[in-house]
Amino acid sequence: MHIRISIGRQLLTLSDAAGAVLRTYPVSTATNGPGEEGGSFCTPRGRHLVRARIGAGQAENTVFVGRRPSGELYCRELGERFPQRDWILTRILWLSGCEPGRNRLGSVDTMRRYVYIHGSPDSTPMGRPGSHGCIRMRNADIVELFESVTPYTPVDISED
Repeated sequence: MHIRISIGRQLLTLSDAAGAVLRTYPVSTATNGPGEEGGSFCTPRGRHLVRARIGAGQAENTVFVGRRPSGELYCRELGERFPQRDWILTRILWLSGCEPGRNRLGSVDTMRRYVYIHGSPDSTPMGRPGSHGCIRMRNADIVELFESVTPYTPVDISED
């Protein structure tokens, strides 16, 4: 399996080992655009891999805080009570950069920046930038993707 994320098209493409496209999903990347620097709230570019899969077996809309279930399930009322929260829901694919100096080590380290592919409230718009650097997906889509990939699945993030 291989994941490609297009920041410009706001699209995630899942391909098999031979390169055949299996599925595409609309996503939402960073409001601040592409960038690798820690604290930039940008989506990092380049070669990555899925370092960890978090949330297997959790209910859809499970709220994660610090990569752990908080005991909450997201609903409209919870969202209205905490309108400024950056909701990380359902499943997490934690990314690690593969290119030292670009997205690995030092101030550009994707994993240390806690950049994930993760679920979001179903009311969150997809197909346009809106995240704090992560790649947001619809909950049903992240569940499907999560079940299709293993740790160390390659992930390429580009501007095209």
